[in-house]
Amino acid sequence: MPYYAYGNAYSGDMIYFILLIPVMILSLWAQFQVSGNFRKYSQVRCTRGLTGARAAEAVLRAHGVFDVGIRRCAGNLTDHYDPRDNCIYLSDPVYDMATIAAVGVACHEAGHAVQYAEDYFPIRVRSAVIPATQFGSKFSFIALFLGLMFNSQSLLLAGIVLFSLTTFFQLVTLPVEFNASARAIRTIEGEGLLNGDEITGAKKVLRAAALTYVAALLMSALQLMRYVLIFMSRNDRRRD
Repeated sequence: MPYYAYGNAYSGDMIYFILLIPVMILSLWAQFQVSGNFRKYSQVRCTRGLTGARAAEAVLRAHGVFDVGIRRCAGNLTDHYDPRDNCIYLSDPVYDMATIAAVGVACHEAGHAVQYAEDYFPIRVRSAVIPATQFGSKFSFIALFLGLMFNSQSLLLAGIVLFSLTTFFQLVTLPVEFNASARAIRTIEGEGLLNGDEITGAKKVLRAAALTYVAALLMSALQLMRYVLIFMSRNDRRRD
């Protein structure tokens, strides 16, 4: 019954687009929150006058980590920790700025350095799947495109498996990012790096950033679901 197969495909499309709208709204809202909170709290100096670089040093020192470099990098919101050279890279608005946003972001990146130093399990999992994720993101769309073009279920399935690696990577990233922010806030409070309402501001910056990772995971999972529905509908048509 061909109509049944096409009916399944149509209902799958409806489910996908119904779910896509709120996920896109969440993604846009998360980006707005990140840029808005970072911009707002980048204009508020912290009482202690700690720059981002000094705040990162304080987090590392509080956890007994002394072999991590702290360097400046170009751009805005390009801050990151690179385990390959064991260095924290802080952008211009963070590195030598004594603002609430700078302290929050720098402490978060220092939290990642501490995760590696303490061999935090989720960070080990994420590091282990990076090569497979890079391969999957590079070739998944090729396999999916060829599978659709040549009506090959085998290629389509291969593309789905490769794409699922990216979704899995984003899933594993969530506890890593949440934990880095939690470490940052605990150290900020414990070491008195920020005071009172300043801590609330840092939390807003970090929570907004964390929300972008949630939105990215939902978008990837939704796209994966879309590919699976296409694969299943083609199987139905072949059986009919």
